[in-house]
Amino acid sequence: MFRYAVWALLALYLLTVGLWPAALAPVTLTLAGLGAVIATIPPSVLLLAAAVAWLKHRPAPKPATA
Repeated sequence: MFRYAVWALLALYLLTVGLWPAALAPVTLTLAGLGAVIATIPPSVLLLAAAVAWLKHRPAPKPATA
């Protein structure tokens, strides 16, 4: 019984080590592409967009209670 558990853990380890870099590659490439796109936008435009988003979605003040 212990022997089968060891073999199963070994197989799981080998699958994880073998497949992890291949599974992570598209995520890494997507984030690199997103970084390249964001880097082309001027900082002033990013700040303006952040200010507009904050003004549009800011929390409403609590109503005064008597």
